[in-house]
Amino acid sequence: MKVMSTWSARPGAFDDAIERFLKGEAAPVEGVKLLGRWHSVDLSTGFSLYETDDPAALHRGALRWVDLLELQTYVVIEDAEAGANFAQFAGK
Repeated sequence: MKVMSTWSARPGAFDDAIERFLKGEAAPVEGVKLLGRWHSVDLSTGFSLYETDDPAALHRGALRWVDLLELQTYVVIEDAEAGANFAQFAGK
């Protein structure tokens, strides 16, 4: 499954989060594949797209950042999959 995670730094944690990121500590844990990562240009938030079939691995990865980042995680599907579902729902 594909999972989109968004994050923002907790108040006062921005510098520590940058330091940890630059040290390479943002690599995904075993069992999770990073498909892409993006950062907003105003530095307020970021986005990571992962692929995994192991929710516990996602949890382990989040635990490494919970002290510095506020995280939101969503299971997502691509447009083609959503479109097929919408068409079936609409009876087409």
